[in-house]
Amino acid sequence: MLQKSLTTTNNQKGSVRLEGNKVKLPKVGWVKLCLHRPLMENSTIKTVTISRTPSGKFYISILVEYENQILPIMPKKFLGLDFAMHGLYVASDEDDANYPSFLRKTEKRLAQAQRKLSKRQKGSHNREKQRLRVAVLHEKIANQRRDFLHKKARDLVGKYDAIGIEDISVKAMAKRKKGGKFSFGKSV
Repeated sequence: MLQKSLTTTNNQKGSVRLEGNKVKLPKVGWVKLCLHRPLMENSTIKTVTISRTPSGKFYISILVEYENQILPIMPKKFLGLDFAMHGLYVASDEDDANYPSFLRKTEKRLAQAQRKLSKRQKGSHNREKQRLRVAVLHEKIANQRRDFLHKKARDLVGKYDAIGIEDISVKAMAKRKKGGKFSFGKSV
């Protein structure tokens, strides 16, 4: 996946502030903003991180500080999750999660777009347009995965009070290993 570019700034003496649907950033000024979640009352902005995706979209992440009282609860419904090769997980109390293979479904289109990109002349406008198409495909796959995982996690958190998860390094399983050991790659 392609890298994002990041810039972080601290809020010093009101250099970063929100008013309506705009945010004031140092050295940039007022920028339009689509705020998807309102800030808590009596919260102070600590830092702002601006990121740009390879497809050209900008995102602002705002870190705020506020006091919140968390009420203690006694868990009544428990769930245990274990890693599964054939799906997302194996659960102790419910059906296993079937993981839709988003990458495998769009692999052919992605390979075709990357092949076209490799044949374009470096520095040309057509190469930049094709690079953007490849970036959009990668972003779409990442967004599909993220959306599926968020919905699944939200569903589990809504049903259960406590969830136990197997402690396993999935990144290490996905890496290619030398010496004849197993490598699961894209499947993981």
